[in-house]
Amino acid sequence: MRVYLMLFCLICCTANGQVVYSIAEETERGMSVGNIAKDFGIDAATLLPRKFRMIASSSKQYFNINASTGALTVNEPIDREQLCELKSPCLLNYELVLENPLELYRLEFKVLDINDNSPSFSLSEYHINMPEFLSPGARFTLPNAQDLDEGTNSIQNYTLSPDEHFHLEMQTRGDGSKYPELVLKKALDREQQAIHRLVLTAKDGGNPPRSGDVPVIVTVLDTNDNAPEFEHSVYRASILENSPSGTLVVQVHATDLDEGSNGEIRYSFSNTTSADLQQMFLIHPHTGKVTVNGILAVQRPFLEMLIEARDNGAFGMSSTAKLLVEITDVNNHGPEITVTSLSNPIPEDAVPGTVIALLSILDKDPGENGKVTCRIPDNLPFQLKPSLENYYSLVTSELLDRELISGYNITITAADLGSPPITTQKTLWVQISDVNDNPPVFSADTFDVFVEENNPLGAFLYQVSASDPDMDENGRVSYILRNSTVAGNALASFLSVSLANGSIYAKRAFDFEQLRSFYFQVEAKDNGSPPLSAAITVNVYISDQNDNAPAILYPTSQNGSIAVEVVPRLADEDYLVTKVVADDEDNAQNAWLSYHIAHSSDSTLFHLTPHSGELRTTRSLRSTDFLKHKVVVVVQDHGDPPLSSTVTVGILLADTLPQALPDFDDNGEPPPLLNATNIYLIVSLSCVSFIFAAFLLFLAIVRLCHCRTCCCAGCCCPADEYEKYCYSIRMLPSSHLPPDVLEVTGVGKLTHTYLYRASVGLGLSNGSIPNGDAGNIPGGSRLQVPGPCIQVQKVQSDRLSAVLVPKHPNPDWRYSASLRAGMQSAVHMEEAGILRGGPGGPDQQWPTVSSATTEPEAGEVSPPVGAGVNSNSWTFKFGPGNPKQGGPESKKQTQVSFLLRRKGESSQYSQ
Repeated sequence: MRVYLMLFCLICCTANGQVVYSIAEETERGMSVGNIAKDFGIDAATLLPRKFRMIASSSKQYFNINASTGALTVNEPIDREQLCELKSPCLLNYELVLENPLELYRLEFKVLDINDNSPSFSLSEYHINMPEFLSPGARFTLPNAQDLDEGTNSIQNYTLSPDEHFHLEMQTRGDGSKYPELVLKKALDREQQAIHRLVLTAKDGGNPPRSGDVPVIVTVLDTNDNAPEFEHSVYRASILENSPSGTLVVQVHATDLDEGSNGEIRYSFSNTTSADLQQMFLIHPHTGKVTVNGILAVQRPFLEMLIEARDNGAFGMSSTAKLLVEITDVNNHGPEITVTSLSNPIPEDAVPGTVIALLSILDKDPGENGKVTCRIPDNLPFQLKPSLENYYSLVTSELLDRELISGYNITITAADLGSPPITTQKTLWVQISDVNDNPPVFSADTFDVFVEENNPLGAFLYQVSASDPDMDENGRVSYILRNSTVAGNALASFLSVSLANGSIYAKRAFDFEQLRSFYFQVEAKDNGSPPLSAAITVNVYISDQNDNAPAILYPTSQNGSIAVEVVPRLADEDYLVTKVVADDEDNAQNAWLSYHIAHSSDSTLFHLTPHSGELRTTRSLRSTDFLKHKVVVVVQDHGDPPLSSTVTVGILLADTLPQALPDFDDNGEPPPLLNATNIYLIVSLSCVSFIFAAFLLFLAIVRLCHCRTCCCAGCCCPADEYEKYCYSIRMLPSSHLPPDVLEVTGVGKLTHTYLYRASVGLGLSNGSIPNGDAGNIPGGSRLQVPGPCIQVQKVQSDRLSAVLVPKHPNPDWRYSASLRAGMQSAVHMEEAGILRGGPGGPDQQWPTVSSATTEPEAGEVSPPVGAGVNSNSWTFKFGPGNPKQGGPESKKQTQVSFLLRRKGESSQYSQ
C-alpha cells in the first residue's frame, strides 16, 4: 500500500460537544479514526445500554463505532471528489445520539485530499489553426486541464513537447487564475510543415506527481491574423434564483480588427464550462446575450463560466472571457423538519424536562431566508428548547397523567424569516405509557354479608370488586384474604376467595350458635411493579336457622327414669305442680317456646300454661282421684318448620314424700291415636253402617213403589182392603176405655218402633166412646182411641206376643209396668174370623189370632190373615185379664174392630 493512502487522522478540537477529525480520503475500511468514548469523556460500557446511534448527513455510512470500546473506524473508503466535488474544505457532519438521558454530540470529519486524480483534458485532441504570416510572439490559448484534487495535488504547471516553432507560457487572468498559452517562437512556413503536432502535459504537485496530456495539432493557415478581443476579461452578473426562463443575465461583447468574415464573431461557451451550466444558460451566438434556460437548480452562490468569441475567418481566431454569475437567494424553500430521535411511548411519571424527541430543522435558503423559528401549541405539557445549531429538543414541561390523557398529537410549526415567510408543520403522536401509580379502589370501605347457618360447603357468599384505572398488568386486580383468625382458627379454614374475580366462598358450614358474626379483610392487589394494593373489611353476619330443638332443663330424668313431682293429696285448684323449663339455642322466633300437654292420664285434672310452662291443677283434688298420674309435655319452638322436645312428668298424689317412689310407665310418649285394632274397628263399623243404610234405602224404595200402585189418592191402602187392617178386640161389655190408653211398639224383627193412632168404632157415624163400659157403645158409632198402646214383644215363626198397655189404669183395669214389660202370651193363628157388631152392622168373618191361654177371659189379638208381622191392622179381644190381677167383672164379651195407622197418616175411615 502506498504511503499517501495511509491514514492521517487528527483530532483538531473538542469543544461544546463537538469533535473534528481529519482523515485522508480513500482510507481503507477498518482503519481506526479515533475513540469517541475517550474524546467525549463517555464510559464505553454505557454506549450499548444507552442505545447509541450515529446520524450521518450523507446517504452513506462511512464510519463505524465499536459498541464495546467506542473505537471509531472507517466503514467505507471516502472519495472526496465524488463527495464534495470542487468544494473546499470537504466536511462530513455526524451526530452521535445517546439515550437515557438523551445527549447529542457532533462529529465533524474533514476529508483531506490525496493525489488520487490525474489531470485530464476535456478533449481527446486540440486543434489550432495558425496563419502562416503570424510573426513570432503570436499567442494561442491552450485548453485548461481539470484536476479534481485540491491544493498542491491540483494542477501546478503545464509543459509542452519540444518544438522549434512553439513554446509554452502561463498567463494569469484578472481573478488570479492561470492558463497556458502557446507562443509562436519562430515564423511558420506552411510549405515546410503544414501541421505541427505538439503534446500539452499538465502536472499536479502530488507526491508522486500525476500528469495528463492532450495532443495539440497546429494547422498553419494563410488567413486571419487577428483574434477577437472582449471588452472585459471577466463579466459579473447577479440574478434571482427563481428567475424564469429567458431572463437576461449579461451581454458580452468582443471586437475583431479583421474585416469581412474574419471579423465576424460567434459567441459560445467554452468547452471547459461544465455541461450542467451550459444547460442552465444560453448564449446568443451573434449578440452575446446570456439568458436563463430552465430552473436554476444549484446550491452554489457563484457560477463560473467561460465564454469564447471566435471569428469567422478561414483561420478563425478566438479569445475567452470569464462570466461570474451570482445567484441571489429567494425564499423559495420551506423549513424541513426531521425527527432525529423520538422516545415513544414515554412513561407518565416522566419528570418535567425529560427529552422526548430531537428535531433537526433546516432551510436550504441562505441568509435570513434560511433562519428558522419553531414552536408548538401552548396548551400542551411540552416545550421546544434549542439544542445545537438547527436542532431542537422536545421536552416535557409538567407532569403527565395517562389516566386523564393517554396520548398527544404535537404539531410542530417551523417558519423561516423570509418575506413572506414559509411555514412547515409536522405532527408527532406521543403516546403516554402507563405507570403503576393508582392502587385498586373499592366502591365502599366495608361490606356487610348475611349468610344463613348450615350453608353447604362451597356456597357463594359475596363478590367484592375493585377497579384500577391503570392499564394491562398494572390494572389487572387479584384478590387475596389477609391473614387473620376467626374464633381461634385461621381465616383460610372458613373462607376462600377467587383470585380473579373476588368471589368469596364458604369452606365450611357456619353455626349460628357457635359463631354469630365475624369480619375479615380482602386485599386487592394489582400486578404492577411494584404492586399497589387496597383492602376492604367484610362483615359477615350469620342468620339463624331452626336447627336446634328445645332442650328441657327442668324437670330432668336420670338414667331414663321419669321425673316425679309430689302433689298434696287434696291440693286446691290452680295448684302449681311443676314448671317445665326449656331453652333453645336458636335465636328470635326460632327460640320462642310454647308448652302443650301431649298426653295426660287425666285430662281434666291438669292444665299447662302455654308460655310459662307452669303445670297446674285444673280443679281441686279429690280423695277419689288416682294417686299416680303421668303427663307428657311437648315444648315446641316457632321455627319453620318447628322443632319440639317432650318430657314426661310423673305426678304422685301424697301428703308426704314416700320413701320409695312408685313405678311409672317407662314409656312417656302418648299412645298413638290410631293403631291396628282401632283401624279394624273403624272399618267394621263403617261397613255395618253402610249395609244398614243400604237396607233402609231398599225398604224406602220398596215402600215408595208400593204406594205408587195405590189407586186412592188419600190413602196408601185401597178401600176394599180396609178390613185387612182392622183388628177385632173382644172386651167385656162393661169395659172402661179412657182416651189415650193404647200404644203399639214394634219389637223383634220389626225394624222400627211405630206409634199409631187407633180408630175404634161400630158403625159409620162419628161417635165417641163415652167414658164407661164398652158394652154401652151405641150402635153405628165409631170409637176414637187417640193413644192406645199396643206393644208387640215377640215374634216367633207364626206366633207373636202382644200386650195391650192402658195408659191410665183404674181400679177396674190395671196393668203394672212390670206386666207391660214382661207379660207374654203365646198367640196362634186361627182361620176363623169374628166380627160382632151392633145392630145393623155387617157380620164379617175375620181370621182370628187367639190367645193360647187356658183362661176364657184372656184377650185375643186377631190380625188379618196374610198381614204378617208388619201389618197395621190388628184385632184385639179384651178379657178380664189375668185372674190373679183384679179387673172388671166380665158378663159379656164384646168384640171391637178398629184401624191402627201411623201418626200423621190420614184415613178415609177416620170420619
